[in-house]
Formats: sequence, structure tokens, C-alpha cells
Amino acid sequence: MATKELTCRVVTPTQQLLDEPITHASIPAWDGLMGVLPGHAPMVAKLGTGELKLEFPKESHGGGDRSYYVSGGFVQIADDGLIVLADEAIPAEQLIAADAQAELAEAEARTVATDATDKAAAADEIRLMRDKARTKLRIAKSRTGKGI
Repeated sequence: MATKELTCRVVTPTQQLLDEPITHASIPAWDGLMGVLPGHAPMVAKLGTGELKLEFPKESHGGGDRSYYVSGGFVQIADDGLIVLADEAIPAEQLIAADAQAELAEAEARTVATDATDKAAAADEIRLMRDKARTKLRIAKSRTGKGI
């Protein structure tokens, strides 16, 4: 019989944010959104920028869900375990819409320097900064008014 939970760990280079059983994960992989349930085939995927949504079992944790802003890194699924090794991860309840809006305004004000040696790379970096700020703002706004 298949198990109904998998252990999820969310880790950044500086801290471990989570180590709990979950029943479902929605992961922003580099090439699209990926859903994971217990019993998923083993795999490794590149993590993109977006909202990591986790659902918790009712029996042991009262159910419910939690979200994290994640960007960069990798995801590993193996032996009924999910490990999210993120370059950056922030619990949704810690995102503040005003801060994300200011970050977006700063990113949108940036332009490629005329003397940049690699203008394409500089433009990609600015695009990534804007995408990250927009994602943080979207998550912060969607979580406003919701309890933990």
C-alpha cells in the first residue's frame, strides 16, 4: 500500500526552513509547475522562481497549507522524501507587499549600462530581478488576510 505522506525539507544555504510530512507539493520547476504526491517516482529537477505550495496532513498537523517564495536551486524526490534546495526561500507570511513593491520599482528603474561588455547578460539579470520582485509581490498580496 502506498504511503499517504512524504517528508519535505526546504533548505537554503543558510538555514533549514522546514522538515515536516506533507501530502502534496506544487513546485515551480525551471521549466514549469510540477505537482508531487507521495509515491512519486525519484527525480531531480532544477528549481525556478515562484511559489512553492505545500499541503499538510490533517491527522498530524491539522491540515492546511503553507507557501514559500523560492528561487534557484534544485528539487530532489526519492524514497518518499522531497528536498527543496533553494538559493532563496522565504515563507509567504514573511513577505510584505510594500517591500516587494519597492523592490519591483527599483528593478523596473534599472537599465542596461551603455558600457556593459555583455548587454544580453545584463538585460537577463534585470529581467530576473523584475520577475523575482513580481513573484514576491504576487505571493504577498495573495496571502494578505490569511492566517498561518
